Parts: sequence; C-alpha cells; structure tokens
Amino acid sequence: MDRMRQLIDILNKWAYEYYVLDNPSVSDREYDRLYDELRALEESTGRVEFDSPTKRVGGEPIKEFARHTHISRLYSLDKCVTYEQLNAFFTRMEKAVENPEYTVEFKYDGLTVCLTYENGKFVRATTRGNGVEGEDVTAQALTIHSFPLTINYTGTLEVQGEAIIRLSVLENYNKTAKEPLKNARNAAAGAIRNLDPKITAERSPEILFYNINYMSQGSLPTQAAHFEFLKKEGFKVYPFLRLCKTPQQVIEAVEEIEVARKNIDVLTDGAVIKLNDAEVRQSIGYTDKFPRWAMAYKFEAEESVTTVKEIRWQVGRTGKLTPLAIVEPVELAGATVQRATLNNFGDLTKKDVKVGSKVLIRRSNEVIPEILGAVEHSQTGEEVKKPSVCPFCGTPVEEVGANIFCPNKYCRPRVVGKVAHFASKDAMDIDGLSEKTAEQMYDILNLRECSQLYGYTALELSFLEGFKDKKIANTVAAIQKSKQVPLARFLLALGIDGVGKVAAADLAKRYGSVENLKNATREELLAMDNVGEITADAILNWFKNPNNMAEVNDLLSAGVTPEPPKEPVRGGVFAGESVVLTGTLSEFKRSEAQKLIEERGGECQSSVTGKTTLVIAGEAAGSKLDKAQKMGIRIIDEAEFKSMLS
Repeated sequence: MDRMRQLIDILNKWAYEYYVLDNPSVSDREYDRLYDELRALEESTGRVEFDSPTKRVGGEPIKEFARHTHISRLYSLDKCVTYEQLNAFFTRMEKAVENPEYTVEFKYDGLTVCLTYENGKFVRATTRGNGVEGEDVTAQALTIHSFPLTINYTGTLEVQGEAIIRLSVLENYNKTAKEPLKNARNAAAGAIRNLDPKITAERSPEILFYNINYMSQGSLPTQAAHFEFLKKEGFKVYPFLRLCKTPQQVIEAVEEIEVARKNIDVLTDGAVIKLNDAEVRQSIGYTDKFPRWAMAYKFEAEESVTTVKEIRWQVGRTGKLTPLAIVEPVELAGATVQRATLNNFGDLTKKDVKVGSKVLIRRSNEVIPEILGAVEHSQTGEEVKKPSVCPFCGTPVEEVGANIFCPNKYCRPRVVGKVAHFASKDAMDIDGLSEKTAEQMYDILNLRECSQLYGYTALELSFLEGFKDKKIANTVAAIQKSKQVPLARFLLALGIDGVGKVAAADLAKRYGSVENLKNATREELLAMDNVGEITADAILNWFKNPNNMAEVNDLLSAGVTPEPPKEPVRGGVFAGESVVLTGTLSEFKRSEAQKLIEERGGECQSSVTGKTTLVIAGEAAGSKLDKAQKMGIRIIDEAEFKSMLS
C-alpha cells in the first residue's frame, strides 16, 4: 500500500478515537511522529490527499464570508418553559397520530452549523443564518476534528450540528488569553465566525451532530435512525438519546437532562423533544418558522444544591398526597428557600431522595421550588416511608396509578385548598380570602363547600380572628362582587382536573355556558386543540358526579352568574398581539388588564416565548422584562397601555 495512504488512514483512525470517541489508543507522541512523517512526504511529493489530517490546520485569513443557500431549509425550534406548555404540545401530537413515540436529547448552547457532503466527500460548512441562507465557514470548520472528511454515503447529504467549546477548554483558554471570553456560547460563535481560521483553531471548538437535514438517496425512518447513521459515519454525537412512549416518560427524560447537565463539560440550556417517526413528521409539517413535530424545553429557572432535612406529606384539594421536603436554607432566585416539592411517592423513589440527601432544586415563576434529583447521599440517610393513612384526618389512603389519595372529601386541607383555589385571582377573584381565612372558616363556621361562602353574614364573619368592621365589610363586598364572573374563570374555579387557564378559556369560547359544557360529548372535547383524552374524561366524569352538580346548582342559586365570553373586537387595537403583563400596574388589576386586552382582540400569555409580540411592563418588572429586552420584543409602559385602550 502507498505509504502516504497508509499514514492518512492510521492518523484518521486515531483522530476519530481521540476527538469523536474520547478514547485514544495511542499517545500524543506517537500520533505526532506519524503526522510529521506524513507532512514530510506531502512536502517532498507536492501531493496532498483530500482527507489528509494536515488539511485540518488554520489557513490564511479570509476577507469576508461568502453566502450559501442550504439545500433544505434549516428550521429553528419552537420553545416552551413550562410543563403546561409542553402538555399542549403532547395534546397536539396525540391528535395527529395514535400512540406517538418521542425522542429526547440535550439542547446545546452554541452555534448551529450545516455540513454538506457530495460523493462521499466533505464539500462545505455553513452557519444556519436565517435558515434559508447562511455564511460559508468551511475554512474555519476544517480546523475541527469531530467530523469526517470522507464518508460511506455517496449521495448528497446535509448534516446539522452545534458548534460548541467545552467548559474546561474555555477555562484553560482564558488562563492565558489577553482578552478572556465571557461564556462558552459566545466563544463558540466567535470561533466559527472569525475571519482568521488560525484563531478558530486556537479556541479548539468541536461540533456535536444531531440531525440529517437532507439526503438525496434513500431516507431514514426515525430520529433514532438519524442518531445511529451519524455515529456509523464517524460524526461526533453526544451519547444521550431517550426513546419515550408517553408524555410522562418525556418529562422524566427532561428532568434527567436537567440534573445531568450540571455535571457535563458542555453548556446546555434545555432539552429537545421530537416525534420519532419521520413519516409522521412529514404529514404534520411545519409552520413558517418551526417544525410542528418538535419542541425545545428551555431551562429558564434558577437552580441550586441543598440538603433534605425532613419529608412531610401535604394533602391538596383533590386529595392527592404530595411529599414536601424541608431543606437547608439556600438563596435561590432572590429568595431564601427552605421547602421543595416532588410529584408523588414514585417520583421521590425514582429521584432517589432520602432524608439527608443533597438534592438539586429548581425555582421558577416565583413558586415553591421542586426537587429534580439527588446528587449525593449521606451515610446516615433515611429512606422515606410510604404513608398508609392520611396524615391529617387518619383515613386509609387509596393508590390510583402513581399517586396516593385521601378519599375523605371533607378532609381539612382538601376543603381549604378547594376554597383557596375557588377564591384565587384567576378564578372567582375574592380579594382577601386567603388559605388562613379558609382554615378559620372550616374550623369556626363549618365551611365544607364553596357555595357556603355566599350565605355567610357579617355577624358570622365577626367570629373569625382579625375580622373587624372594615375587614368584614370588604370581605362581604368581595364575595358579592364575585357573583358576576366570566365563564372561563368560573370553569377554572370549579377545580376540574386538567382544566387550567388555557383550557378553561377554550371551553368557555366553545360552549358559552355551563349547561352546554355539561352536555358536551367526548368527541367534541377531543376536537379542541388544548384538550386531550385525560382532560376530556376528567370533564365528563366531573359533570356526571351528582355532588359536583349539586354544588354548581347551589352556586347558581346563590346568585353566581357566569358570563359568556364577549366576541373579540375585530381589528381591535390588540388584534394579532400575543401579550405578556409583568410587574405591577397602578390603575389595573392583572385580571382586569387581561380582560381589556382580550376584548380588544389580543391574546394574553403567562410567560415570554418566541410567540410573544408585546410586553406591558409595570413597576418592579423582573425576569420577563429582561428576557423580552434580550429577544427584541416590543415593550410599553402603563401610560402607553392606557393610551392604546383609549
């Protein structure tokens, strides 16, 4: 065999082991010895083979980046930041295909690049750009060793990956750099989009591949097959891909990523969820910006590690028992955190949480933090025992699937939770009726059903601690005012499992009254975008329960009047706008402002996403405002909001 060819094949094999497999079989000294021999042969013969490793060095600086049109458009991903938004994605997928299977992967925080191959040879590398056209960065990519110059596939091929710089590499680079780089994402983008390939080489970026964007010959049936194809052809992929058959398995994989990303050498900012079946993907298609069959779950929340001191059991308004962890105080998102939740006993077991364990906790949207998983155990750690009776009323518990329930509907925390939910701002908006007040009403006024609120007199309220004339008058007024309530908020107040703000609003628009919703069919409910099978069955079962219907009738008899939604004003000032309210408005309650926006054609969102077009910022606006500024979303203050209303 030609010695030059022999050296190239050996060196490329060793480079693949080192850069792609992270498993070198020879020393650097041995590699350098053969590399020097190859370079001497090339210099003496004037011949350099296409796939010679000597081509992977920084060449001369280029004057500017040429533009290149991708063979197939490179779409970005739609994003969500809450499980409620992710569940809406699952519902859409379940309507499009029976028993969908998903894949879950890490979402890397770097620069998207696209590599093209023709006749088995590397042709060019480009940035994603606007998805249709990107910048040609071939000279820069040639300094990177995590992809092959030749492959077995002989058709035209586009593969997609993320250019990244490992955190350890960045740390070492900054030790001697004249101008240290701020973060790994900017470092990677700056390395690839630098006109001097030698600077690219100095920063040591690599590319992690995850998608086949175009194949001229044949096709692959699944995302998992994409993953295997890339590995087989010698592209570097991150060794994490979860196949999930249910939404719960997807969420578990997302949480697995959120814990694991703290211990890996790559900057990540989320998880990517895709339908696995390629044929189904084609039938579902794309929007103008995103594939409809994929979703990026972004980790926006702040996280920290702390120690579990104790596990207590809470009982919610549905009777579900939820483990509450009492933890060592830790600063998180501007607050001192001493409690964190888990979903259920199975979740606690799966995440391997024990008393004494160090755990990763997350806090987002100003709510109580949740535990993502254990990161270390104490030698004196204690296993958490499964409860057999309700810790509050002593009733034997019932297990339904993965959850444990107290079946006593008049268990104190169940009633208190139900009343607090009923009175909350997004529901009946009874100002001042807190959980503490509901607890007093349970103990002193024998409160058991929400409809009883409308029968209490000022004299009865005077028996409650802290209730003087002014507070009594305000509470009576707030209860009376709540009788006139939008139907969507009334449906939310009923506490039907799975019916949150979005579903309640959709149901109110679709049915227009409680009576119509009571007579809805399963087929009608499933035809709605944000109602899946579980929620549809929960709605049907709720209205079949005679106790629930008796409570609805008692509420209506007490004068509660759910108002059907008004038709939005066509061409209204907020028509076509997706609006987020943040901070405190001086002249409007949040619920009032939302109503005014929706009546004028707008749609209100709970968080800033890629779909948001307008943010209304009041005083003390926080992270939502910061995010909107970074994303370039239009922002107005309360004065401009009032001007638009008028």
